Amino acid sequence: MLSSVTSLAIASALDGLAGRQRAVASNIANVNTPGYTARRVAFEDAIVRSVATGDGRATATESRSLEPTRLDGNNVNLDTETISSIDTVLRFQFAARAADGPFTALRTAMRTS
Repeated sequence: MLSSVTSLAIASALDGLAGRQRAVASNIANVNTPGYTARRVAFEDAIVRSVATGDGRATATESRSLEPTRLDGNNVNLDTETISSIDTVLRFQFAARAADGPFTALRTAMRTS
């Protein structure tokens, strides 16, 4: 159960989402830092490829945003970061519930036996 492709993919997604949330927090913290470029974390395509090969493990990659910059060289858009933060939190909650599903079923089965 713990090493199934699905479990590994969910664990990879949780790791990727946590990394994305750290990047968003850093972007928001540096919204007024001259020359700062926003960080972006991607992992979804890597998970899809990994699951297709029967593995499930994937590593998130971080890159700098290529979006246009302001006059001070900063390209953090607070609206974009806020939406990304909300989206990431919701996805994390969904993945955490998916990860907990088998354990909830096991706990229920143990209580009723």
